[in-house]
Amino acid sequence: QVQLVESGGNWVQPGGSLRLACAASGIMFSNFHMGWYRQAPGKQRELVAIILNLGDTNYADSVKGRFTISRDNAKKTVYLQMNNLKPEDTAAYLCNALSTRASYWGQGTQVTVST
Repeated sequence: QVQLVESGGNWVQPGGSLRLACAASGIMFSNFHMGWYRQAPGKQRELVAIILNLGDTNYADSVKGRFTISRDNAKKTVYLQMNNLKPEDTAAYLCNALSTRASYWGQGTQVTVST
């Protein structure tokens, strides 16, 4: 059974930092591209950052220079370090595991940025 479990979401003031984690089980983690998406109420889900199975990364323009995605294949975990958070970063953050044959999603973790 495949599971992706996100953690680390919280309320934070503008300018603050959070580190999200997504722990995977039931998949050959090192073979999967891992992505972080977010979805705010009334808005479409959007890609925030992705790290390919070989380590290349890509970011949405809105988070470049503030967010960093990384992975630990031994721990089967992908991380999203978020710095200088802004109110517009408020959303549910979801983890995705993607291969040529399958796509899996976690349940999400809520990030709220406000004063």
